This record gives sequence, structure tokens and C-alpha cells, in this order.
Amino acid sequence: MAVEFKNSETKDNLMRAFAGESQARNRYTFAAQKAQEQNQQVISMAFLFTAEQEKEHAEIFYHHLKELSGETIHVDGGYPVDISEDLGQLLRMAQHNEYEEHDDVYKKFGEKAMEEGFTKVANSFRMIAEIEKVHGDRFGRFAEYLEQNKLYVSDVKAGWMCLNCGYIFEGEKVPEKCPVCDHDKGYFIRVSLAPFTDGQKAWA
Repeated sequence: MAVEFKNSETKDNLMRAFAGESQARNRYTFAAQKAQEQNQQVISMAFLFTAEQEKEHAEIFYHHLKELSGETIHVDGGYPVDISEDLGQLLRMAQHNEYEEHDDVYKKFGEKAMEEGFTKVANSFRMIAEIEKVHGDRFGRFAEYLEQNKLYVSDVKAGWMCLNCGYIFEGEKVPEKCPVCDHDKGYFIRVSLAPFTDGQKAWA
């Protein structure tokens, strides 16, 4: 049954989602800094790439609250403390949180929004939930590579891109330094995971 927005649970859920996405952005920024300290530039960039998308999610949820501009919404909520020196653990923590948003939180928020008559908000929760699944999958894949010591090594010949200069190296193991720009191996990423590749060649 449709309810007035200012009296809805949906407006509270939107504020919870805004807070959650805002905190995720900061957690991923902190994790990116930790990765940089360990010369894992690709991991750092993955966290920052995701952090920027979380900012956009926060903005979408915040804009749904526009008609309540000037008011204060009081909500409760629980948010994770993801602090570790272990990058693999930080990735797994992020993966867990993204899956939780996809599997549970945003699904329920979307259902409530639909129940209360806020179809546009429900669609935002539904679509952003699917994006969070992609985020979780990406964090999980990087965590798996780290855990298996395969972030820079492949069982078969592979293509690797230096994210600093764009040089593509072919082999089973990345060079210690990029032969073009002399940046550390931490800048190399599998071409299959690199942004804006043309997809014309199949790499492992």
C-alpha cells in the first residue's frame, strides 16, 4: 500500500544505504592506501575504481531523498570495521560486504520500496544490488590470485598490461619492472582484467 514518503521505511532505508555506500567508499580508499604501501598498485587501483562507483551509488540514494531537503533522518545501522595489514583479507572482507548488499540488504530495501509504492527507488535498489555482485566477484578474483600467488604468474602464457604506460607483455610471469616505463611489476594486470581492452585476443 502506498505511503507518504516522509513517513516511509523507504526513506530510512535510503539514508542507511547512503551511509553504507559512503563508508564503503572510505574503506576502499583506506585499503587502496594500504595496497600502495605494499607496492600492489593493481590492487590499489581496483579498490579506488570501486570506491568511485560506491560514491555514485551514494549520490543516487541521496538524491532520492531530495524532497526531504533540510530535514534530519535518524537511523540505526551496523557497519563493518575492515582493518588489516593483509591485502587478501581486505579483499575478502570487501567481497563479503558486497555480496551481503546484493544477497540480503538491497533486496529487502527494494521489496519494501515497492510495497510502499516507490517504484523508482525500488529499481535503484535492484539495479545497484546487481552492481554490488560484480564488485564482490572482482574482489574475490583478486583475493584468489593473491592467495594462490598468481597475481603476476599464470599457468599458461598470458598477456599482461602495465597500467602506467600501457605496455603489453606476453609470458607466464610478469617482469620485475616494465621495460618501457620502468615501473614496478605491481602495475601489471592480466589483459583480461584490464580496463578498456578491445577483447580481440583471448588471454589466460
